[in-house]
Amino acid sequence: MRELLLGNQAIARGAWEGGVKFASGYPGTPSTEIIETLAGRYPETNPRWSANEKVAFEEGMGAAIGGLRVLVTMKHVGLNVAADAFMVFPYSGTNGGFVVISADDPGMHSSQNEQDNRYLARMGKVPLLEPSDAQECKDYVLLGLELSEKFSSPVMLRTTTRLAHHKGLVELGERKEVEQANFIPDPKRFSVPIYRKLRRPEVEQRLQDIRALAETSPLNRVEHADTSIGVITSGISYQYVKEVLPEAGVLRLGITFPLPPELLSSFCAAYETVYIVEEGEPFIEEYIRSLGIKNVIGKELFGVIGEYSPGRLQEALGKAKLPRPLTDGINLVMRPPMLCIGCGHRTVFAALRQLKVTVSGDIGCYTMGALPPYEAEHTTFCMGASIGTAVGLEKAGHERVVAVIGDSTFIHAGIPPLIDAVYNGSQLTLVILDNSATGMTGSQPHPASGKNVKGEPAPKLDLAELVRASGVQHVTIVDTWQRLDVFRALRKALAHKAPAVVIAQGPCQQLPEMKRREIIPFLVEEELCTKCEACFKVWCPAIKRNQAGFPFIIAADCTSCTVCAQVCPTEAIRLADETIVV
Repeated sequence: MRELLLGNQAIARGAWEGGVKFASGYPGTPSTEIIETLAGRYPETNPRWSANEKVAFEEGMGAAIGGLRVLVTMKHVGLNVAADAFMVFPYSGTNGGFVVISADDPGMHSSQNEQDNRYLARMGKVPLLEPSDAQECKDYVLLGLELSEKFSSPVMLRTTTRLAHHKGLVELGERKEVEQANFIPDPKRFSVPIYRKLRRPEVEQRLQDIRALAETSPLNRVEHADTSIGVITSGISYQYVKEVLPEAGVLRLGITFPLPPELLSSFCAAYETVYIVEEGEPFIEEYIRSLGIKNVIGKELFGVIGEYSPGRLQEALGKAKLPRPLTDGINLVMRPPMLCIGCGHRTVFAALRQLKVTVSGDIGCYTMGALPPYEAEHTTFCMGASIGTAVGLEKAGHERVVAVIGDSTFIHAGIPPLIDAVYNGSQLTLVILDNSATGMTGSQPHPASGKNVKGEPAPKLDLAELVRASGVQHVTIVDTWQRLDVFRALRKALAHKAPAVVIAQGPCQQLPEMKRREIIPFLVEEELCTKCEACFKVWCPAIKRNQAGFPFIIAADCTSCTVCAQVCPTEAIRLADETIVV
């Protein structure tokens, strides 16, 4: 039986078929759907959202050492967070099969950098697999688990945005239950770091053994052709090569670390010119050139910046263009990024803009506070960096510095820097935007949401008590839709001569319970409206202007958040007479 699946859904299916009994991760585009699919369709894999990627990796590491088959998922920058464990795990090795998904994001569709994690695999001495379609996404999880157990090594499976989110037909199989491997306590293997140097030669020998396997593995597929042009490629780029250069000979690499020198050399010798088509950095190209091979053309033609596509390859190669995309010639409406209708973050950024403070932001949908109309967020780097950056700005002499962080991100990476700020005598003002969700990646639950990945009730972390336990004495909780309360709380926090935290609470409008509910929308009474335009300064997409110049509210879009009614000086905005379902 075959099913049309996203690449991420196919990975989840592979984990299920492969007998995975523990799966962990942290939401991060383009990897998020893997754990969601496991939770929704394959509960036998025991999936969970962890507090951050390091925790997810370490939980998976423990389960694999304990003998279970394990899948751990994260986006590319998430592996930075997990790198401490990722780099040392190969020295002890694993008992059960262990596959970690690194979902890279060429083109930075939803990321703060273009990072090629093949280099982390090489640095960590972890074998690396790269599928090229949805079927291989499923198959490579099973192959990765088997490879992991054969060589007692963690295995990385790298995807990219287009591979993770494309759809393809996938041949489905049955679940394979695997007997749990034994865990035998061994300080020289699992415990005392001083013994790890004894295992260093074993790590190198393992890579040599896997390199030998890669020379003949069917995962590295040769498709010879009677032509002078050859192409070495991997991942989703293989699909582009087959579309643009159907006549060329192709070496499709499924194992991209360690690379097979003899296979690469013999393939290049068979062709006059060999193009290396790899999305991201010149990882394969650098290795091939290190072998002394001269007849290759790579990044000097195709470039390192951004995402590859058939059109990009056509342009680089001077090929005749394929049929134009269906969207060409259509006057698409450009829509700038904006906060969702009814989002409680609006009142916070409106207040921060009015207070004229320096704002250190964090990773989440609230990064849009840096954009018009608010322009009230001045730095954004990585998860949890808002607090440390704010402390640094403060030490550099900047006054009235505010750090802004979401509830999920605070749990992920904000607690240690808050403790540090208190310990080192900072006068930090911190705003925690508590919307009970990991909003940016699709409103997934987290430890302060009161739900687990399956939507079941779970212990709810009390953020206010946690902040107080960190040593913060000035803690204020406000309803994020009460704009005056938000403004007053921020002003008092800024005046406090010690660390102060404002928790702006209000559920994300994209949570299922917020999207399927009865509300009474607001409307505008034109008889009372003076066209002062105060309501437009709320910047709510549900508020439009009619032909007579009066504001009107799209009832089907209104979330009844009340903010527009709060700012109307003539009380022309009131609740409608009928309830609707949104």
